[in-house]
Amino acid sequence: MIQTIRKAWGIPELRKKIIFTLLILLIFRIGNAITVPYVDVGLLETYLDQMGGTILGLYNVMSGGAFAQATVFALSIQPYINASIIIQLLTVAIPALERLAKDGGEEGRKKIQSITRYTTLAIGLLQGFGYYTLIRSYGLLTNEGIWAAIVIVVSFTAGAVFLMWLGEQITEFGVGNGISIILFTGIVSRIPSMITTLVTGVRNWAANLDTSSWTETQLASTPIMNPGIAVLLVVGMLLLIVFIVFITNSERRVPVQYAKRVVGRKMYGGQSTHIPIKVNLSGVLPIIFAQSIAMIPATIGMFVPSSQQEGSAWNTFLSVFNSTSALYAVIYFLLIIMFSYFYATIQFNPVEVANNLKKNGGFIPGFRPGRPTAEFLSKVLSRLTFFGAIYLGIVAILPIIAENISGIVNISIGGTSVIIVVGVALETVKMIEAQMLMRHYKGFLE
Repeated sequence: MIQTIRKAWGIPELRKKIIFTLLILLIFRIGNAITVPYVDVGLLETYLDQMGGTILGLYNVMSGGAFAQATVFALSIQPYINASIIIQLLTVAIPALERLAKDGGEEGRKKIQSITRYTTLAIGLLQGFGYYTLIRSYGLLTNEGIWAAIVIVVSFTAGAVFLMWLGEQITEFGVGNGISIILFTGIVSRIPSMITTLVTGVRNWAANLDTSSWTETQLASTPIMNPGIAVLLVVGMLLLIVFIVFITNSERRVPVQYAKRVVGRKMYGGQSTHIPIKVNLSGVLPIIFAQSIAMIPATIGMFVPSSQQEGSAWNTFLSVFNSTSALYAVIYFLLIIMFSYFYATIQFNPVEVANNLKKNGGFIPGFRPGRPTAEFLSKVLSRLTFFGAIYLGIVAILPIIAENISGIVNISIGGTSVIIVVGVALETVKMIEAQMLMRHYKGFLE
């Protein structure tokens, strides 16, 4: 990875793209430090520290800590991700949108993109109002007037829309998928604090602190961790990274033979090649989208002040959909499988591939060109997608199971973060390599 980036830096065009991407990410980090007016940030951080293992803690990790500090980027890119999910599902369900996506060409793509932007704005307003309701219900505002409410909601919404625009700029003028890279940056920015927490927890354990008289607030804010468990966590994360990299780079190679044909005095074809089909064809997108959908109950709960009162119906509802609950794990797992199949069918069309092979005189040994080839590719795709979906689902819920067994907070959040970070990093490196290959960079395969 480092070698690839170093080689890319030597190409002027790619160097400009990398610098542009870094400047955009710098703006993102600066925005994460600008707090919204009328919010008591100190009290808010204290409250969210106690909610570290909940869905609100997950929001905070995904936003790079901006959620706990009530910055203008507190909503992160979640509104855009939710909007993308809604529009893509509607594209399948509504014939007009489907025609626009398939037959509309560049103009159709722009219209769908415009619809997604307006949907992002609407979702941002809803989530911004929900966040305002949450902090108001806990008395975390310095001013509870109507003007303060308007400023807070508009600031959150504007931040979400601006992040969407920054992501689009990275995609168009920078390196990689902008939205994924922003999400990647937000998660990675939390690594120093996670390491600090781990070290502090080991030191507190060594100090043999007496916690018998401590309050829940003190217990939540003071990490205590056995060194053996800390080592197991680090080793487990490293093994998880290795496993993710291995599966991500795994592929099924379907052999293809091209028939010989004579054009003039020259003979063409006759060579053998293959169609590479990734085991995890959809990449990290099912994780990101499934996570966004699983967060919806918590987002709805933000609108209801009684959801923060212990023993209330809404509070019980939110506890059921907590990031460590069994129901959340089941829903999370099923959503990952669903989105894996959804994106696999979008990215790889067996009928289209079979037709292209037939037009170019290619065939898969043992299968006739046309429909038999398409059916064979569909079977291969279905099996690979099933394995890839199960792999993503298991890797995503294993940390949740480990957290419930060990009782250590934030393992589930950390596990999900690892999947996203590794997946986005690999996809970005591959995009850089593809651009290097297009420029016939000789040292690329060395």
